[in-house]
Amino acid sequence: MSAEWAIYTKNLSKSFGQKEVLNNCSLSVERGTIYGFLGVNGAGKTTMFKILTGLLSPTMGEVQVLGKDVVRQKADILKYIGSLIEMPVFYEHLSAKENLELHLAYMGEEHADIETTLLNVGLKKTGDQPVSEFSLGMRQRLAIARAMIHQPKLLILDEPINGLDPVGIREMRDLFKNLVEEHKITILFSSHILSEVENIAEKIGVISNGTIVREVMLNELKKDSSFNLEDYFVSTVEEGTNNV
Repeated sequence: MSAEWAIYTKNLSKSFGQKEVLNNCSLSVERGTIYGFLGVNGAGKTTMFKILTGLLSPTMGEVQVLGKDVVRQKADILKYIGSLIEMPVFYEHLSAKENLELHLAYMGEEHADIETTLLNVGLKKTGDQPVSEFSLGMRQRLAIARAMIHQPKLLILDEPINGLDPVGIREMRDLFKNLVEEHKITILFSSHILSEVENIAEKIGVISNGTIVREVMLNELKKDSSFNLEDYFVSTVEEGTNNV
């Protein structure tokens, strides 16, 4: 595998009993870039994310993250990954700061800047307010803070802007771009808000029925003045479905 890839999978498959969820998936995410991973509900996005973060083992195929084999070297990789997958769970009676303190203790990290991280995600003024009183958008902001608090090299985010209002979406967009441009972090994320994918992603991958049917640089697609990501996504998914 080339050292330029933060994530690289080849012929990756995952089955649960007789049900095949991922089939022959090849994914390549270049270091220091933002990659948008697109698919309808149930297409296999979350399963892919769980394999990349070591929560699931592949049935077959090659999976490398940050140049290491996820199955054999998981312990060496996890401290360099931040993730948000499915509905985040917190200690409801504790504040945002206290939740991050516990997370850092679990990670064995001692030098993270909690105050700056909370500021970056818009939670600086929550003080002692317990998470049980947080709105959906505030909980999502805290989940993003938890994913990035230990300054990982790679962020894997499943629907990170879910529940955010337009102002929050713009703030997260600016934050993600800054993390890549200033700190050279790589971001792999999924979102059903295609306009936001188009705003920040450099490359997209489309998964349909468990197979990655297309990987392409967005700037190549945008050379066509009539390009529309929603139309492209729908036609690509339909094409993938018809080829099953």
